[in-house]
Amino acid sequence: MTIALKSTGPRQLKNALAKWLITLGGISVLFTLVLIFMYLLYVIKPIFASAEIMQKQTFELTTNAKVSSIGVDELKELAYIINDNGQINYYQLVETNEHNIGEQVYSQALLLAEFKLEKVVDINIEEKLLVGSNGQVQVVSPKFTAEFAQDNRKIVPNITYPLGDTAIQVDQNGQALSKISFAMNDERAVFVAYTHDKRLIKTTLIADDDFTYDTTYDIHYQEIDSKNRDYDDILVTPDLSMVFARAGDQVFVYDLSDDDEVELKATIIPQLSQHSTKPLHITAMALLSGSSSILLGDSSGKVSQWFEVAGEHGREFKQVRTFKAAENQIITAIYTEQYRKSFYTMTASGELGLFYTTSEAELWRGPLSANAPSNFSISPRADALLSLSGQQFSLFSVKNEHPEVTWQALWEEVWYEGYPEPDYIWQSTSGSDDFEAKFSLVPISFGTLKAATYAMLFAVPVALSAAIYTAYFMTPAMRRKVKPTIELMEALPTVILGFLAGLWLAPIIEKYLPAIALLLLFLPLSVFLTAYIWFKLPKEVKLKLPETLAPMLLIPAMLLAAYAAFSLSPVLELYLFGGDIRQFITNDLNIDFDQRNALVVGIAMGFAVIPTIFSMAEDAIFSVPKHLTSGSLALGATQWQTLVKVVLLTASPGIFSAVMMGLGRAVGETMIVLMATGNTPILDWNVFEGMRTLAANIAVEMPESEVGSSHYRILFLAAFVLFIFTFIFNTVAEFVRQRLREKYSSL
Repeated sequence: MTIALKSTGPRQLKNALAKWLITLGGISVLFTLVLIFMYLLYVIKPIFASAEIMQKQTFELTTNAKVSSIGVDELKELAYIINDNGQINYYQLVETNEHNIGEQVYSQALLLAEFKLEKVVDINIEEKLLVGSNGQVQVVSPKFTAEFAQDNRKIVPNITYPLGDTAIQVDQNGQALSKISFAMNDERAVFVAYTHDKRLIKTTLIADDDFTYDTTYDIHYQEIDSKNRDYDDILVTPDLSMVFARAGDQVFVYDLSDDDEVELKATIIPQLSQHSTKPLHITAMALLSGSSSILLGDSSGKVSQWFEVAGEHGREFKQVRTFKAAENQIITAIYTEQYRKSFYTMTASGELGLFYTTSEAELWRGPLSANAPSNFSISPRADALLSLSGQQFSLFSVKNEHPEVTWQALWEEVWYEGYPEPDYIWQSTSGSDDFEAKFSLVPISFGTLKAATYAMLFAVPVALSAAIYTAYFMTPAMRRKVKPTIELMEALPTVILGFLAGLWLAPIIEKYLPAIALLLLFLPLSVFLTAYIWFKLPKEVKLKLPETLAPMLLIPAMLLAAYAAFSLSPVLELYLFGGDIRQFITNDLNIDFDQRNALVVGIAMGFAVIPTIFSMAEDAIFSVPKHLTSGSLALGATQWQTLVKVVLLTASPGIFSAVMMGLGRAVGETMIVLMATGNTPILDWNVFEGMRTLAANIAVEMPESEVGSSHYRILFLAAFVLFIFTFIFNTVAEFVRQRLREKYSSL
């Protein structure tokens, strides 16, 4: 009694300490999960934030000359204006030791002595076209350079003339130019203009060497058959392939690819008066970034997007989207961003609208000032706006980092430029500067489910069958060897499995595809045939073989079946599939075939999942109380009846948990999918095609994503979706397990 009393205190202390440590560990796990959840939300939240436009600076201009064009540098420190007399003035936008805000810091005349300026045309953010009265033009590019002195940075104006500082005679007849547009690359420059005498002309400058090194060029004049139309707008695409010329309510698209002849490629005729009581008219036109789309604004306040799609009669322009930019107000101008698919609209009353085409999102709408701006410009980084209303010069900061991300763009079909129809597409990067990232999470979420489904189709029957046999039929001596061996498989690195699947298993399956189909038939037959032969053997022979080694008889039988399947594979391929089953599948069945496909992933990932399911299911079956099986057998039930009616029902909560744990691992598997499939984000259950999963997509693209970009945050969103997937699976598993336990606890 004394000894018991002496040990009570330390035992209670140890129990209390263990209780608190276990409680602390459980709370720590839950706290960690909550932290992960909150951090994912913290990174994801900015992509769904609304756009904000706020006034940052404003000052009064001192010049009385009419302003034709305005602009600002990338860092929003200097702004410039170009007057109608050809003078460019620069103004300070930030306070420095040398200059105050709004102070003019530099001025320069842009025109030649004999050049009489009629107007300034904004070609893009950098290039301005100075149009003269006699068919001459000058191309001017206001730029900025950074100088560093005594650890201080200073933005310095830098004015360049991309085509030289001499006037270019666009119209050889010397007529004034009513409308004009221009684009250039390193080798050539193309002007398309509409003259006062109603001619549509094309003037091409071909550099002798390269415009970046030499400004000498040959000039070619060409007149376009315009059918005596009066053109209101002209836009040349930056790739010099097309020109859009608007005449009234029609847009004529001319092909500029042929140097000898300009042909009419298409005619865009919007249905403007379909739902209106009064006639509507096109009032504005602009090219979207990349120049694959044309935006048309009308007098009812709507903007429509058009681009070429493949139709029955070849490629044709089609109206894809419509944006309601204003309520019954005329769209006076459309301004597009240089690198993104966003655009701004301006109405006669000065109401500004900000939209993103692909996501069909209205990001912001409202007036910038009390009066409508006479001049408007977007900063090179699209993070600021510059407006001039009267003599008031204003700078607005724009917070609009992720306009392309909306719920619709992530989870619904989106019609991208150049595609024949809306689709679910994930394509985050490209080698082209004009590329538009496509961030649909549907293909990679589908790929996750596809990979997990095929893995479970392979793993569940094998793992559960092995667990049932090991726990219920196998001798204790053999079970003590088999169970740890299978569980040891779980320690095998999945990168090794992925490596073997991609470089060894995939070529074998491709070469011996008929053998894989034969295995599904030969292996079960070999098992049943071996069992039948064993059943027919005399009892004396059976007794000579130890019970522990009896299951080993299946190994040579299954190896023989596998050998027969692989031996017959070339014969079947020759006589049934013309010697090449891959060509038969691709050409005759019209099914795509990839070497690294879902079949390879299902086998490899199923092999990785089997130990998890086997271990938990075997423990659940083996833990069924012996008195239940003994009672069933005592009442006359056979072993199979006892297994089906008693053991499996009692162990069903644990078996279901094992399957769901295996599914959870299959959903989150990374390396096997990464190495054993083509990582193509497609929506197809085809077993001969690959997929891209959420986990593999994160592993592939996270290292190359820019921190804080839309791509970076959407990858975190993919991780959040994966987190939700596993949370749902585990929650459902626990709910069903509890219900099964309550239902069969009375057995």
